[in-house]
Amino acid sequence: MHRVLFICHGNICRSTMAESVMTELVRRADLKEEFEIDSAATSYEEIGNPPHHGTVAKLHEVGIPVVPHRARIITREEYARWDYIIYMDAENRRGLKRILHRDPAGKISRLLDWTDHPGDVADPWYTGNFDAAYRDVLAGCEGLLAHLTA
Repeated sequence: MHRVLFICHGNICRSTMAESVMTELVRRADLKEEFEIDSAATSYEEIGNPPHHGTVAKLHEVGIPVVPHRARIITREEYARWDYIIYMDAENRRGLKRILHRDPAGKISRLLDWTDHPGDVADPWYTGNFDAAYRDVLAGCEGLLAHLTA
């Protein structure tokens, strides 16, 4: 069983998009029984809110079902539960350090570090560019899945 938790600031744009994309990639690969996938925030700002309308629209456009989800924050106690804690940008990394304090098992990584073009996934909350966010999220999820199934 691979347990993957995606992280972003508010848990309504990028991490929710990654949760939905990874869930669909795993479903298409007929590996649903081998994965547990979720997402969470590093802030309280959007707790309880559904995925951002831009995330929903982009996923519908590309034919990926939106996983039912309400924004929530990661807790320190969750660290032991997840094999991979995947964040989107440097700000999310700082938030994870604040909440988790440390990463003794090396579970934390940046999504685009699973690709040939490491970097941050820009936050479409600020950029408005859900196409770019999707492109990066898809590449990161494909890279992570390739690693986990190699």
